[in-house]
Order: sequence, then C-alpha cells, then structure tokens
Amino acid sequence: MLDLVVLASGSGSNFQAILGAIERGLPARVRLLICNVEGARVIARAEAAGVPVKVLPHKGYPSRAAFDAALVDASHAAGAEDAWVVLAGFMRILTPTFLDAFPSRVINVHPALLPAFPGVDAQGQALAYGVAVAGCTVHLVDAGTDTGPILAQAVVPVLPDDDHDRLAARILVQEHRLLPQVLGWIAEGRLTFTAGKPRFTGVVPSLGLG
Repeated sequence: MLDLVVLASGSGSNFQAILGAIERGLPARVRLLICNVEGARVIARAEAAGVPVKVLPHKGYPSRAAFDAALVDASHAAGAEDAWVVLAGFMRILTPTFLDAFPSRVINVHPALLPAFPGVDAQGQALAYGVAVAGCTVHLVDAGTDTGPILAQAVVPVLPDDDHDRLAARILVQEHRLLPQVLGWIAEGRLTFTAGKPRFTGVVPSLGLG
C-alpha cells in the first residue's frame, strides 16, 4: 500500500483523479491533503472523500523554509513520514527543508513536455512558440522550477484552432491519466535508480497522442 501526502493550492482535479484511481484499485491511500489557500475547492473534495485536511496559508510564515518546516511537521503528525508526496497544482517552490524530509519521494505533474516550458502558463508558452505537440510530465521534484528528473510524459497534439483553454483542457485529460499511472508503477515497485537516475522496469513511461 502506497501512502500519499498531497499538496494542492487550487481546484484539485488531479487530486480527484488520484482518488478515482484508488477507487478503481490503485493500491494507495491519501494520508493527508495539505492546502496553502483557504477556501480552495480541493479542500471540499478532500472532505467529501473523508481525507484528512490541513490548511496552512503560506503567508503566515516568515520564510519559505519556515513554511516548509510546517509542511513536514503536518505530514509527520499524520503518520506519513515514509509517504510519497504528490504536488497536485501546488503553487509553491519547495526548499530543501521539505525535500530532504522526503528524499526522492516528491513528484509533480507539469502541463508541458519538460524541459520545454517550465514554470507558469506552460500552455501559453507552447502556443506562443508555435509547437506542433505539447503534453504533460510527471517528474521528481528538486529545488529548481520543474527541473527534477523526468519519470513519464504524455503527448498532446496542438491543433490549428487551439487557444489556451482548449489546449489546457486536453493536456489536463492526460495529466489525469498519467499521474495515477505513475503512482501505480511506484506502488508495484517498478521505480529503480541507476547512478542516481530514476527509471521504471517493465513499462514504457510515455503515452501517445491524446
């Protein structure tokens, strides 16, 4: 059974995708949802599913490190010291204070084919550059902005009549597929590290055009 702590800031659709995958048989449980935005929709999603919630507004802390220490404390208080941490629309860059508490166990889903278009508004960046394909990436998190090792990717075509919302919606569908799939591979013990680089055994960590 894979223990999870989910960090989120917004509506929580990827969090909901994880819950749906668990209902369909993903061998995981969400020990805690932590949200840094009071009133965010993800909080109601968690409460409806019976998932414990901790709301920690980041503006209440004097530094990023102090906020991250509070994240660690909340996770440990939930009995999730050995959990995997999933960033599901969590709009904060984590510091070593948090990352060192969960070494190589923090993952993020980003709406671009990294290393292209890191940071905010990846969909808008893709459209501005005129790329033929876009997509999403699940990666391990380091102290940079979307710079951690890539675990899996899914590709989405950019259509001639795409605008930001249409492209973002199609990418989001793939995020909802890819993130639970990666968690399933981790739960199955397929993730290994060779010379510090992650790889999955027995699977192809990519999805085709969606």
